[in-house]
Amino acid sequence: MEIEADISPGLPRINIVGLPDTAVKESRERVHSAIKNSGYVYPDGKITINLAPADIKKEGPCFDLPIALGILACSGQLNTQELGSYCLLGELSLDGNIRPIKGALPIALSLRKENNHRKLILPYDNAAEAAVAGGIEVFPLKSLLEAVGFISGDIPIPAQKIGLTQLLEDINKTEELDFIDVKGQAIAKRALEIAAAGAHNILMIGPPGAGKSMLAKRFASILPDMTLEEALETTQIYSIAGMLQPRQALIARRPYRAPHHIASDIALVGGGAIPRPGEVSLAHNGVLFLDELPEFHRDALEALRQPLEDGWVGICRIAKMLVFPSSFCLIAAMNPCPCGFFGNNSGHQQCHCTPHQILRYRRKISGPLLDRIDIHIEVPMIKPIEFIQQKQFESSEEIKQRVNQARSRQLDRFLYTNIYFNSRMNHKQIKKFCQLSQTAEQLLRQAIDELGFSVRAYDKIIKVSQTIADLAKQEEVQAEHIAEAIQYRSLDKNLWL
Repeated sequence: MEIEADISPGLPRINIVGLPDTAVKESRERVHSAIKNSGYVYPDGKITINLAPADIKKEGPCFDLPIALGILACSGQLNTQELGSYCLLGELSLDGNIRPIKGALPIALSLRKENNHRKLILPYDNAAEAAVAGGIEVFPLKSLLEAVGFISGDIPIPAQKIGLTQLLEDINKTEELDFIDVKGQAIAKRALEIAAAGAHNILMIGPPGAGKSMLAKRFASILPDMTLEEALETTQIYSIAGMLQPRQALIARRPYRAPHHIASDIALVGGGAIPRPGEVSLAHNGVLFLDELPEFHRDALEALRQPLEDGWVGICRIAKMLVFPSSFCLIAAMNPCPCGFFGNNSGHQQCHCTPHQILRYRRKISGPLLDRIDIHIEVPMIKPIEFIQQKQFESSEEIKQRVNQARSRQLDRFLYTNIYFNSRMNHKQIKKFCQLSQTAEQLLRQAIDELGFSVRAYDKIIKVSQTIADLAKQEEVQAEHIAEAIQYRSLDKNLWL
């Protein structure tokens, strides 16, 4: 995209053409004040700013800086010899300072892809994330005055440098939450380990105070460290959404998103008048935790079907379609009934919900959505003796080592495919990669006949079984792996019929 400026005799005014939105049109007032307050002369006459190409709509305040520099160059206050070798972006404040913009990293990656060896001038707060792209020179500037001095050669400013390898290592070393803090809940921990190893979705059902949220918050601590490719993908999404902290270079720790149950379908999957990523995309390569699952709006829950199945969200508009990646692990939690104490065996709290109330509560989650959740587990109240005992539990690092080994086996298995873990296998890939022993196959057929699982649930059982086999370092799925996987689907019948 290019910005052209022209000054001709006439009444003092400025026209911006090239399909600008309201934010771009309002830049004329910001640019006018920024030029004057930076000590430069705002030229008299008719000023025309052309944003090329003219058939693409321009949005946002990031054109302020190049418009201001174009006017200064056109009026002879800036040497134009070097101006064409720079790509410039930034919003101007009225005093001439340069404010941060959204999408600096995607812009830098696009500029690198074009391979035209341009230098990128960005606001100081955005320079670190743009420098992550590599292959281009990124110069952080704080004001219009500094930008003019730098382009003219009067103010030397070094290019931003980022050590990616060291950055990833430093961030991954710091982890606040740990599974060692969770007392009891051995079955839930085992299920979460399987979910992490195969990137499976999981639903936890239990009374209030059983530890569902505590377990979910620590789930990311047992996931493998993010690769540089994953970190770049996630950082781009946060950059577009304007959610990076000032001077933050990279999202190198797996994101954990926990939207409130009043969130709309657009808030969850993305969209809006100006399409932006939703919670499922902000959780890309990380964890999406939906607490109190039945309390979410039904439209919002049903909108999760496509991202859960495909790993991306398509937002359609008349002129274009935007695709946001959304490959995440879903952790959902819910109570067994509206009051939360159905099936409670502790004797301290009794359920007073009627069967009709319980059935209506559970039916808020549709069968198709439930089919897309691989693992269902009950999380009971822990006994007081488990809470006060001084037993040493496994740390996240110990569990993470087993998860990494299982993920490594999957990477070897799917070496020449476009998937990386068991949960993403389709029916054809399940037949190709999953080897069941004879007893395992017999047990699975018997379970399907007697329990009436759906075809999708059948595939889920095999995929979870394969992950259990990977954790056990076995090539062939055995009967005990199938039996454990079926146990994690038993809630289909126990709660939903």
